[in-house]
Amino acid sequence: MATNSFFNEENKYVVSNVIAGFVKSIAGVLGYPKVEGMRITVIEKVQRFAFLPTHNTQFPPQRAPENFLEVIVGKVPTIDPIVRNFFYKVEDGFYNFYVINYKNLYFLPDWLSQFLQIRLHISDDIGVLEVLREDLFVACLFFYQIVTLRICLFWFISINPYTFPWLYIVGMVDWTDDALQGIVPVVAGLNLTSSFVLAAVGKCADGLNHLVFTMPFLPSEGFAKTMLLNGKSREVIMFQDLPILWYRYPIPNDLRSYWYYERPDILKWLQENYKNVDIQFYPDNIVEQLNRQPEIIAEQLNKTPQILAKMELSNLIIGNHSNIDNNLSTQLISIDSSIQTTELNNYVININQSIHSFILSHIDKFI
Repeated sequence: MATNSFFNEENKYVVSNVIAGFVKSIAGVLGYPKVEGMRITVIEKVQRFAFLPTHNTQFPPQRAPENFLEVIVGKVPTIDPIVRNFFYKVEDGFYNFYVINYKNLYFLPDWLSQFLQIRLHISDDIGVLEVLREDLFVACLFFYQIVTLRICLFWFISINPYTFPWLYIVGMVDWTDDALQGIVPVVAGLNLTSSFVLAAVGKCADGLNHLVFTMPFLPSEGFAKTMLLNGKSREVIMFQDLPILWYRYPIPNDLRSYWYYERPDILKWLQENYKNVDIQFYPDNIVEQLNRQPEIIAEQLNKTPQILAKMELSNLIIGNHSNIDNNLSTQLISIDSSIQTTELNNYVININQSIHSFILSHIDKFI
C-alpha cells in the first residue's frame, strides 16, 4: 500500500478525532459528562407498573340474564367502573378516598377536571358525570351494533342496502367510509374501514369502564401507595387531605350549606384541622349575617340615648300626671257641695291648660 494513501495511520487518527469531537458536541447539549443515567426511582416505577393488575372488562358486555324478565326482554348492558373507596373514620377525613391501581387506569386531564368543578359546579356529587358516562357507553354500544349490522348486509346479495328500511342504517354508518377514505387500506379488494371503526368504538367504550372521576380532587393530586386490603398487599392511588381547588377557589356554597345545616360534624372537623388556613367554611348567608352584626350593634348603640330620653319623658309625664290627679281628687273632695257647676268647670279647664303647658315645656328638652 502506498504511503500517501488516504487511509494511513495519521489520517485514521484525524478522522477518529473529528468524529469524537462531533459526538461530544452533541452529547454536551444533553448534559455530558454529568449525565447520571436512569435513576433508580424511575426503574422502580417501571418495575412496579409491570406488576400491576389489569382491570378486565369485556365489550360488548356479557348479557347473561339474572331473572325471568331478562330472559324474555334481554338484559340492559351496564358499565363496570372502578369503585372509589371512601374513608369512614373521622380521623381519616370525610372526602379522602382511594382506588385500586391498575395498568389501564384512566383519569381526566387536570384542566378538564378543574373546568367541571369551577365552571360547571360539579365538585362533590358526580352523579351527573356517572349518568353521562352510562349514556355515552350505551350510545357506543348502539353504534357498534349498527356497524355490525351494516357489515352483515354485505353478505346478503338479495338485499339492496339503499332501499327502505336499510337506507337508514347505511346513512348512519357510511359516513365513516367517506371520512376515512384513503387512510384505511383495502386488502384483497375488501374495505376494512368498518373493522377499524368497530375497533375504535369498542376501545372508547371499554375505556369508559376504566375512567375514574377524582372530584373534588384533581387527578394529579393522587399518589401511589401500598395498602393491606383483605389480608393482601395492594397498590392503590390515594387522594388525601384538602383538595387544592379549595385553596385556590372558594368552596361551593351548596356544599358549605350542606355542612352547616345537615352535617355540622364535617364543618367542625374541617375548622379544627384547617384553622390556620384562610378558607371560608361557612355558607354565604351565614357570613353575611356575621359581617352585619357590628353594624347592627353600632346602630343599636346610636339609638340608645334617644330611647332613654323618651323613656325618661314618658315616666316624667306619667309621674306628674298622677300628682295632678291626686291634687285634683283632694281638692274636689275638699270643695263644698254647694259650689256651683260653672265654677267646677272653670277649675277643670285651668287644670287641663296647666297639663298641656307642662308637656310642651319638656318636649324640647328631651327630644
